[in-house]
Amino acid sequence: MPRTWKPSVTVAAVVERDGLFLLVEEETSDGVRLNQPAGHLDPFESLTQAVIRETLEETAHDFTPVALVGMYMSRYQSSRTGLDVTYLRFAFCGLLGAVHAQPLDHGILRVLWMSRAEMAACPERHRSPLMLQCVDEYLAGQRAPLSLLHTHTSVFGGA
Repeated sequence: MPRTWKPSVTVAAVVERDGLFLLVEEETSDGVRLNQPAGHLDPFESLTQAVIRETLEETAHDFTPVALVGMYMSRYQSSRTGLDVTYLRFAFCGLLGAVHAQPLDHGILRVLWMSRAEMAACPERHRSPLMLQCVDEYLAGQRAPLSLLHTHTSVFGGA
């Protein structure tokens, strides 16, 4: 039976404070890696709801998305399965809010802040090459309004 192709949809939060960027250090199948707070879109969720949830789960901070930095497609071959994998990533910039007393998501080892130069100095630790690309495009001022994103009400069981 042929495998059905479908891309995985992910979201990521680009948060900058005083020249440093919010990252998470996480355990992956390829070892410990760095990434923006990021994760998969869940059923019945909008893209903005997903990035708010993922940021809270991975950093214990509230996040308010204010703009879309970019939409990215990434393809690679999984080192674990040998299968081709496609990701569609929606990267949002926004504001970090209150921190909550809660455990971090499974696999997240710690939250840290790094400069662009510090990130560029360790590409072997990046979960994805998109991590630095999102930061560079954020620093270049690339922003699109959230009004470009539409979630049809039928996704939420409406008419």
